[in-house]
Order: sequence, then C-alpha cells, then structure tokens
Amino acid sequence: MGAAKLPFVFVNVAMTADGKIAPDTRHFTPFSTKRDRDLMMHLRTRADAVMSGATTVADGKVDLGPGGKKYQRMRLENGLPEFNLRVIVSRSGSISPRAHIFKTRFSPILLLTTQAAGERLKKLSRVVDGTFVSKGSTLDLPEALRWLRHEWKVKRLLCEGGGELNGAMFGKRLVDELYLTICPFIFGGRNAPTLADGDGIEKLGSALQMRLDRTERFQDELYCVYRVQK
Repeated sequence: MGAAKLPFVFVNVAMTADGKIAPDTRHFTPFSTKRDRDLMMHLRTRADAVMSGATTVADGKVDLGPGGKKYQRMRLENGLPEFNLRVIVSRSGSISPRAHIFKTRFSPILLLTTQAAGERLKKLSRVVDGTFVSKGSTLDLPEALRWLRHEWKVKRLLCEGGGELNGAMFGKRLVDELYLTICPFIFGGRNAPTLADGDGIEKLGSALQMRLDRTERFQDELYCVYRVQK
C-alpha cells in the first residue's frame, strides 16, 4: 500500500480577521454567514469523504453528512454516491462512542487512530465501519490517506479541521487546495485555535507556499481559494 496514490485533499475553514477559528474557550460557535455555510455544503458535494478531528466532531450535533436532499441530489449530479464517507481523526481515541455522529447511520464512518488509543479502541470499533491504526502514538497521516484511497476508493477528501488536524495535514504537505473564508471579527486570545495549530516552522524557507487562485466578497466576508505549490 505504500506506493498507492494519495487522495486529492482540499481544506475548508472559516476564520476571523486575526486568524482564529474559535474563541479562547475552544468551544466552537458558528460566526460566518449562511452563505459561507452553504459553500461548505457545496464543497461536500464534490468529496468522496469528509474528514474532521475528534474535537470538532464531538462538539454539538455534527454528522459530517451531505446536508439534506438538495445536496444529495447535487452529489448524484456530480457522479458521486448520495452520501459521502465520514472520517474521524482521533490519535488517542478520545471521542466518545456515544457522540452524535455515531447515532447517524446513513453512510460508513471511518476512524484514523493509533495504538495509543488502547482500550478505547475496542469500544470505538463497535460504532465505526473501518479503522486505520498507526503503530505507537503518532498517526501516520500519509499512510492513513493511502489506506482511504486503497481500501475505500477515496479520490477526493475534504478536511474540515480543526486546527491541529489542519496543521498536521499542511505540515506533511498533504493538502492540494485551501478554501478560506475570512470573517469580520477579532477574537484575540493566545490559546484560541487557529487555522493551522501544532508544530510550526522554524524558518521562512520551510513554509508551505500557496498561490491565490480566486477571491470573492460577500458582505464583509472575503472568500479565498488557494492552490498549494508543490
């Protein structure tokens, strides 16, 4: 499987003008417009699978689904199954098997985790449809994505955060496109999550470079699409 192709990965995120994706409390409250959320659902109609970190999925009634009949029809028009696959990333298996997403059974739920999940993995294995487990406590994201491509035929993968997962995906150079909505708020807070958290670069030469593909303004929001230069 090591030589298998990787999925095309596009990240979608809304952030404040100071780069935050949630307040200092780290409890997410939607702050973008309805149009931005509609754009998110449109992106899901072009993805074989939608992926989020455990904290993002566990926060409220998140199901990572297509979002209703309108978008299900759009998926069919795009030549995709009516429902997308759903992928949860949880290195430690911290997400509760009683989370809302596990109560929704319209499409397979896949778990990317590590051996550090230990006994928690046994409980989660009862509520997911497929599991990728990395050795040790570090998730091998490139190999996990190869598994998604090889075992589940995921050619296009939409990543919806949070910041730790985004940061890891960017850090491993696994992202192809970034769909970014900049919203007219300032949250502040040194502990507030950002678009890409986790380990950062030490020098500018190590930075991931992107090219601005297009922009669009809606009210006071700025919608940007970046392509990663590889």
